[in-house]
Amino acid sequence: MIGKLPKSLEIGGKEYPIDSDFRTMLNIYAAFNDPELTAEEQCLICMSNLFEDFASIPKEHLQEAVDKAYWFAGGGDIPEENISPVKIIDWEQDERIIFPAINKTAGFETRSVPYMHWWSFLGLFGEIGEGLLSQVIHIRQKKAKGKKLEKWEQEFCRDHKGMVDLKRKYTKEELAEQEKLKALLD
Repeated sequence: MIGKLPKSLEIGGKEYPIDSDFRTMLNIYAAFNDPELTAEEQCLICMSNLFEDFASIPKEHLQEAVDKAYWFAGGGDIPEENISPVKIIDWEQDERIIFPAINKTAGFETRSVPYMHWWSFLGLFGEIGEGLLSQVIHIRQKKAKGKKLEKWEQEFCRDHKGMVDLKRKYTKEELAEQEKLKALLD
């Protein structure tokens, strides 16, 4: 499979076509980041968006399909030790700094192409050099590891708090509870 980008995944000895465009995967990541969805709902959204005919996969092969979907989403065989236990990027929140960095690496506006394979997109992402996105990620990594920030990094954090701090997404119930508490304090 050297040099080939998968457009189908083998499940139970049969190939199932997938929607391998980066936009599909970013939508799937958005679902995984939605606190209103259960883990089962997130998985269903992933599978029904990734597989062009998810309903045709036999029930006895669903776990294998889930495993292959996660493998694909991760860009293939990525060693687990490279996966950070702390979230340092949010594809939705960071969109406005991700795409300029990817576009710079690609040399064109990636959102304007009708199709780009997810792994090509990940490859471009992995090659992002110095710039705003790498600076923000570097600061988040240092903060997550409890490392002391340089003076310029502290200033950057103060000046760009909304960009550096990852926003927590709350469920409707949590937001309602916050409103109740706020009303009690006012």
